[in-house]
Amino acid sequence: MSLIVQKYGGTSVANVERIKAVARKVYQRKREGHDIVVVLSARAGETDRLISLAHEVSPNPDPRELDMLLSTGEQVTIALFCMAMKDLGQKAISLTGYQAGIMTDDHYGEARITSINTAIIKEYLKDGYVVAVAGFQGYDPHHNITTLGRGGSDTTAVALAAALRADICEIYTDVEGVFTTDPNICSNARKLSKISYEEMLEMASLGAKVLHARAVEFGMKFNIPILVCSSFKDVPGTLVTGEDQDMEKYVVSGVTYTKNVGRITVTDVPDVPGMAARIFGPVGEAGINVDMIIQGSSGIPGKANISFTVSKSNYEKAMELVREIARDIGAGEVHGNDRIAKVSIVGVGMKSHSGVAGKMFSALAAENINIMMISTSEIKISVVIDEKYTELAVRVLHDTFELDKDPNGVFRVKEEPFE
Repeated sequence: MSLIVQKYGGTSVANVERIKAVARKVYQRKREGHDIVVVLSARAGETDRLISLAHEVSPNPDPRELDMLLSTGEQVTIALFCMAMKDLGQKAISLTGYQAGIMTDDHYGEARITSINTAIIKEYLKDGYVVAVAGFQGYDPHHNITTLGRGGSDTTAVALAAALRADICEIYTDVEGVFTTDPNICSNARKLSKISYEEMLEMASLGAKVLHARAVEFGMKFNIPILVCSSFKDVPGTLVTGEDQDMEKYVVSGVTYTKNVGRITVTDVPDVPGMAARIFGPVGEAGINVDMIIQGSSGIPGKANISFTVSKSNYEKAMELVREIARDIGAGEVHGNDRIAKVSIVGVGMKSHSGVAGKMFSALAAENINIMMISTSEIKISVVIDEKYTELAVRVLHDTFELDKDPNGVFRVKEEPFE
């Protein structure tokens, strides 16, 4: 017997029939002798409906009240699920994030989990219940309801698995697992049988939507195996787990992309100590996350150009703020471009194999795709390109690293380094 935490996304519980299907699946696992905690999302489209409703009432909804409203979507799902479980003859209890003891900070709409009191959940498990917990929500130190942001139900599930010391966290969704790239762009994309936490974290943060980055962080920190699989097909999924020697045999595991990015360039910045802090300090204080940063000569002695990227949702806000900063520090004009994309290759094999960057850049150059910015880490290389070339770049890189040819959907490195 093992303790399993399962999470079902919005499409998995989109209507009554699907909720009943999830209940039957959970019922079968319970009959096998497992203890099960189920984390459920709001039904597909429900969160968007509630957001629209809020904006009908107010053009700028109060953040606290918006979180109170949005949290109801998951509560509907867990209640309906438990009704279905009881009709199957299985004891079940629904718990909101508050009732489940999920404490967060007070950043409404993007709260982060700080602690979980598992006592209530453990008592119900001990008594033979299936426990259904509302994903995406918790409560702050002042007992206000908070939400965790988009993808927050993944985070709830893995955090609960860590707190309960579960044997595995199973994420059920509308895809079969983690693929080498987006199958909607590359028809020959392959499903990975397993992937390291580190690779999955990079892929999630770089645009892969199959698993939320903060959920992967919890899994990696507490060593919780995460199985990503389909709610609708009984096929093997992808195991997200610790790195092993087999994973290092492969240079590249996947190609990711995101169009949710904008580039800002501050020209003619005085090239003296402290200027970067003068720019990025206020940007950070405004809650704007900066990703890639490049500094280069402006062509004028004693001056430099600084370019960086932000999410498209923060682009206009950042442009306005940076223009003010540029005036204050005596810099030149501020230019922006929100019609760009970031394309990345990810693989733990990059740690020990050379020539990967050259191969990537050569492949893009052969298609006349200009690289505007470059960012690297031990296991990833990201480039910023014109948005219109995104799909082409993904397909070219997927083919260049032959991600379709290995049975596991990964590129096996040759003995000699790339030239």
